[in-house]
Parts: sequence; C-alpha cells; structure tokens
Amino acid sequence: MELRKIDVKSKDRKQIKKIYMEAFPAEERAPYWVLTKKAKKPTVDFYGIYDGDRLVGFTYIVKGNNLAYIFYLAIKKEERGHGYGGQVFQLLNDKYHGMRMILALEQMDEKADNYSQRLSRHRFYENCGLQDMPYQIQEASVVYDVMGTGSAIDPKEYGTLMKNYLGPVLGRMIRTWMMEK
Repeated sequence: MELRKIDVKSKDRKQIKKIYMEAFPAEERAPYWVLTKKAKKPTVDFYGIYDGDRLVGFTYIVKGNNLAYIFYLAIKKEERGHGYGGQVFQLLNDKYHGMRMILALEQMDEKADNYSQRLSRHRFYENCGLQDMPYQIQEASVVYDVMGTGSAIDPKEYGTLMKNYLGPVLGRMIRTWMMEK
C-alpha cells in the first residue's frame, strides 16, 4: 500500500474524479477543477492510494504550520471493508509524523437519515487514533464536527490555513471558519 502524488498528468485522475463524485454529496464537494488547480501548491498533497498498481482511493490534504487537514479521503466503493482505510491512516501518521491532523465529518445528528453510517464512520476514525475536538467547521453552507490528533487547534490557525489555501479570490467567495461547539 502506498500514496502516489496526483497531478494533471496522472493517468488515474479521471478515475479519482469518479471516486470523488461518488463518495461525497454535492454540497460537500468543491469543484474538481479547483482541487486539481490548488494541488499545484506546495501546501497541498493530493495522493492516489494504491495497492500495488491498483488504485483503491485518494486523499487530499491541506498543510499549514504543524497541521495537516485531511480535506478529502475516499476509498472506492467496491474496495471498502478490506482494511484500506486503516492502512491509509497508518501511512498518513508516518508521512505527517509530528504534525497534528484534523478532519471534518458530518455532524453526529441522531435525526439524520444516515445516522448509523455517521456513527460507523466516527468509530472508524476513533479506531484510527482521532479524537473529537471541541470545534465545528463551517464550509459554505455545511457544518461539520471536527476530529483530530495531537494538541488543540486554534480556530485562527484553521482560518489562516484556509485563507492560504483558497487565496484572495476564492477566499472572498467561499466562507469557511472554525468555531467552538
């Protein structure tokens, strides 16, 4: 199992786009062209997840000072349940050793239609070493809970990370912030 950098010349970028479109609801997806454009920045790691030569998923990470934000992580639908997710977190822990990692996930709303799926996903992340953080992130119209590793995150730190990622134009168009629960 390994992570391989994805760029505009990668042979699997269309397959990764398909995984992306299937794995995330429309309201949680940034335009794919934005992801690929921003992936050129040194503060972004866009990886295909490979088992030998077979693409099984992807991850997209935005980095800042001592912080790695797992912006997207998805395993192909037909590859889920084979232990790839746990292996990916082992790779990420090695790659970002010494850095704090965070991710945003759907709120734990017991009234949500997919509550059991949310609960299962939350337990998976706990098993991978992430803990609930006392924050929520709002990105555009969606509010997420936050899980992470390491010491606490300052909401200003998240704001700086996203401001640097989005840049001045998208930063004015897309409102995103971290707040205490």
